[in-house]
Amino acid sequence: MDVNEFRKRGKEMVDFIADYYENVDKVPPMSTVQPGYLYSLMPHEAPEEPESFEDIQRDIETKIMPGMTHWQSSNFFGWYPSNSSFPAMLGDMASSMFNIVGFNWICSPAATELETVVMDWLGKLIGLDSRFMAIKEDGTEGDGGGVIQGTASEAHIVVMIAAREMTLDRLKTNGMSDNDADLVRHKLVAYFSDQTHSAGQKAANIIGCQVRTIKSDANFCLTKRALQAAIRKDKSAGLIPFFVCATFGTTNTAAIDDLCGIADVADSEHLWLHIDAAYAGAALVCPEFRPLARGIERAHSFNFNPHKWMLTNFDCSALWVADSTHLVGALSIEREYLPKVKGASDFVKDYRNWQLPLGRRFRALKLWFVMRMYGASGIRAHIRKHVKEAKWLETQLVEDGRFEIMAPVVFGLVVFRVKASIIAGDTDDVNKTNAELVKRINNDGRVFLVGTKLRGVDALRPAIGSSRGTPDNTALLLQVIKECTTNVLSEHSKQ
Repeated sequence: MDVNEFRKRGKEMVDFIADYYENVDKVPPMSTVQPGYLYSLMPHEAPEEPESFEDIQRDIETKIMPGMTHWQSSNFFGWYPSNSSFPAMLGDMASSMFNIVGFNWICSPAATELETVVMDWLGKLIGLDSRFMAIKEDGTEGDGGGVIQGTASEAHIVVMIAAREMTLDRLKTNGMSDNDADLVRHKLVAYFSDQTHSAGQKAANIIGCQVRTIKSDANFCLTKRALQAAIRKDKSAGLIPFFVCATFGTTNTAAIDDLCGIADVADSEHLWLHIDAAYAGAALVCPEFRPLARGIERAHSFNFNPHKWMLTNFDCSALWVADSTHLVGALSIEREYLPKVKGASDFVKDYRNWQLPLGRRFRALKLWFVMRMYGASGIRAHIRKHVKEAKWLETQLVEDGRFEIMAPVVFGLVVFRVKASIIAGDTDDVNKTNAELVKRINNDGRVFLVGTKLRGVDALRPAIGSSRGTPDNTALLLQVIKECTTNVLSEHSKQ
């Protein structure tokens, strides 16, 4: 493909993308293919000779498209949103154009410096404390800063590595030898609640520390008292607490942990406090949500995903640390083929030392496009629209009389179930009926959502957050919920 054909095919692909977005709401959001469908449709070896763009495009439409679950459909309410936007796509196109491998400053100075700039922009936009900024108000380098990770799971891993190094350094400062410090690594304990994302457990598995999972309270929150009790028990057993994760907007219910109380414990016990705000962190662009996040200014690290609810195509996970010393110290490996720039270092950040891989894409471009083309006002309007629609859905479900809300509706997530009093039967019957309702809604094909279990109780959890959704889509969701509930309850009564 030469430049002239690329111009032609590129324009065709943009038209194809635009057509897809204009029509995606007309098809069921959930794929219904069976496992292995694609293997039977594809050759079992790569082509020996070049194939035409037309043939590839035809296969996208006839073979790939049937196997796609349409996360960008306005009728997709599953898991949490995975926002896309045209500005972000344009930024990704520019990133693909440059196709850099930006492991240090000299690889492409603009890539490094733009990431430093936009992460400070974003940190200020969500109200982060100045400790997390890379550049201080006087223009000099700060101790903290932001970096774009691929996912919140990656962020979990790197901050837990930094936390381990911080704790081992403290033990050595207090007189422990290097050899003894290495020998106590297996005694390190990380603390999570039973609502913490699975990324925490995976990160602990990778770094080889122990995990203490603490039961959340009646509102599915991790509390100061529960954390203190777990730490006392572990210390009495000779273990070494070193890390705690507090969540701002859990996956199951969007609950907010006791951030201030957990920060108190982290301070007194010398724990690294990480705040996982992967979903709900985007809401902090709106000042009215910031009182809910009191305590984040005391954290060692904070993470949220603009690729969830802030109009930025996957992948773009924003991580800030208040002090990068332990992070960079733990992840820095010097080689002669990785030259360092001598002289002033305020903007010379080698982000390879802030992440697991060596290479990294120019992800800051798409975030820059989004923040400039939407502006802060546009991003705030995007968030507020979804919160308003979620509140409306909550009201409608309550007024219907057959449903109960299982967790406070604070952001765009509504967790509910059909009331036990409406279903004739025991606890198992109630759970089976609600689980069947999830299946019935998804089999209907007009909308897609997922269910969950809250301490053994089946519930439904539609997440409102589509970048293109309107109140009409939320109204359709409500209509499908009501219709399917009527059908499921009617069938249950006949059994």
